[in-house]
Amino acid sequence: MPPTITKIVSREFEYPLEDVGTDEHGFNLVYEPGETTYRKLFGVKIHTDEGITGEYVGGNSPAAAQYNIIAKYLIGKNPLEREKHWSEIKRALRKYDRMGMGPIDIALWDFAGKYYDAPIHELLGTYRTEVPAYASTYHGDDAGGLDSPEAFADFAEECRDQGFGGFKIHGWGGGDASRDLDREVEAVHAVGERVGDEMDLMHDPACELETFADALELGKAIDEQDFFWYEDPFRDGGISQHAHRKLSQKLDTPILQTEHVRGLEIKSDFAANDATDFLRADPEYDAGITGAIKVARVAEAFGLDIEFHAPGPAQRHCIAACRNSNYYEMALVHPDCQNTQPPVYEGGYSDMMGAVEDGTVSVPEGPGLGVDYDWAYIEEHTTGQVHTYE
Repeated sequence: MPPTITKIVSREFEYPLEDVGTDEHGFNLVYEPGETTYRKLFGVKIHTDEGITGEYVGGNSPAAAQYNIIAKYLIGKNPLEREKHWSEIKRALRKYDRMGMGPIDIALWDFAGKYYDAPIHELLGTYRTEVPAYASTYHGDDAGGLDSPEAFADFAEECRDQGFGGFKIHGWGGGDASRDLDREVEAVHAVGERVGDEMDLMHDPACELETFADALELGKAIDEQDFFWYEDPFRDGGISQHAHRKLSQKLDTPILQTEHVRGLEIKSDFAANDATDFLRADPEYDAGITGAIKVARVAEAFGLDIEFHAPGPAQRHCIAACRNSNYYEMALVHPDCQNTQPPVYEGGYSDMMGAVEDGTVSVPEGPGLGVDYDWAYIEEHTTGQVHTYE
């Protein structure tokens, strides 16, 4: 008899980020001494009659809200029929962004790896088990951390010395737009002149720049320093194919888009219409490992590279199964405050800066995701939002 899903449990919890606050608009995480920000995540368990549980910790509130639509469908189903479930749930969530698919699909892959006693990357088809990493910074601040172009350059040197092969700037947002753009341009030159001959450099304004003209001005500075890519520059939200095709035509630096567009078809259209030079995928955002790998194969068909967003065990397994991916994003990092990794891992898994050795991170080799979650911590820090579907 095939295995059967008997119950799905979603548990919201929170954990502290010390010396971390938000910018003046309340969105970007920034260094703020003495402040503590609480971040909410979700722990998902898919129980089966095999006694094997598929698990994943991550996600966000909008994604978890979609579990109410899709979880009941999975009860009584074979957890190994991921492709069928992916197709049915994709249709069921057609009115929404489908982010609820991600954590559920990842947990199904975790079950499959445990069921077959193999790491997920082996089920996907292993290409490598060591992945080059780049340092992806917190946003610029005005609190004595990453508060100047020179501070970014100093931190880039520190990351180089720790073995990172690449360094990505998240600059300042909001406030005095002209002053912030000047600082962005100066930071590009400061970092480029300090480490540009030794590291691949990236810049991600995170859709902060207010106009096409601002995006073009910063892009020209990035061209001068020969950056590796330019990501999500301005406030179209990273969703306009026309705007980014026009921007790409005026710059030499490759454009990285599609972090903020949902769906295999739309990402494929970006590639087909020359609106990006790299494709972006995230197993949480892009309908799980199943969805993210589909995007990676589309990128390969177009002769493009696929760059995975954010750190995590699911991302490591995806990159391990892709030839056409350059870097693992170690994020968010800062010289004076902790990385954003939740304290939910037992054993040796880490997404702290010290996990990078000789410029790479290792892909977990245990069954499934290959990580052990600290469920005692998750339960202790539960916010009260626990949903059980059976």
